[in-house]
Amino acid sequence: MTLIEYFTGKPRGTQRDFALKLGISKTWLSLISTGRKLPSPELALAIETHTGRKVKRVELRPDIFGKTAKNALLPTPHR
Repeated sequence: MTLIEYFTGKPRGTQRDFALKLGISKTWLSLISTGRKLPSPELALAIETHTGRKVKRVELRPDIFGKTAKNALLPTPHR
């Protein structure tokens, strides 16, 4: 699931609140959602955690977390 799909149909203000939880601006979240910017590895993990693993870190940063990535064996965040 993409971030755009995650937010589709959610109430107004959800993106703003989500950005606040992550410690980023709504603008930065929008840039990540539309693929214009890439989240840091730490932010990708935080997004995965705060979406209940609906948005996967590998979808946000396949270059780092993809199966062929060198660091693919990074630990999964604990709940």
